[in-house]
Amino acid sequence: MHISEGVLAAPVLIAGAAATTVGTFLGLRKLSPERIPQVALLSAAFFVASLVHVPLGPSSVHLVLNGLVGIILGLATFPALLVALFLQAILFQFGGLTTLGVNTFNMAFGGVVVYYLFRPLIYLFRPLIKSQKPLLVGIGAFLSGALAILISGILVALELVFTGESFYTSAKLILAAHLPVMLIEGIITVLLVSFLKKVRPEIFLKEE
Repeated sequence: MHISEGVLAAPVLIAGAAATTVGTFLGLRKLSPERIPQVALLSAAFFVASLVHVPLGPSSVHLVLNGLVGIILGLATFPALLVALFLQAILFQFGGLTTLGVNTFNMAFGGVVVYYLFRPLIYLFRPLIKSQKPLLVGIGAFLSGALAILISGILVALELVFTGESFYTSAKLILAAHLPVMLIEGIITVLLVSFLKKVRPEIFLKEE
């Protein structure tokens, strides 16, 4: 999922950096001081989960947890993943500084999308709190984890295609390699959301 330095064309890098700048700005505007520890914790979880990666052409495959981070943080997913990816770039040379914007957008955008799509299935809304069916919560959590990965894989593939014809094969390979990751991330997200709803149900409580 981390695209290395020197792979993408300049217009793709600029577009990724611009999109991440906008996303981070909007995320910071939505971020209250009380939620900063939560953002830091999820940023750290993403940092650790995505350290174990399998190189695949100009990119790599690894756990991302962007669906879990997205369903909890919403737009604040952008600053959370930006910090983690920046530290990975300077400490372990995963990705790179020139691809920081693109890599952040690839992983954060899917998280934001699933937040708006599936939060009605996972969150309880005040004052109209009503009981939830665990099956619907599980479906929402699974789809959050799986769809966030699918979106990230598609973005990586498109960026390689837009860079040049020589990356067509790599783009197809990367997209195909993320299909089993979708299943794994979906299951992990179900388990983590179920656990968090038991021990910290207030995380999934929203004011209307």
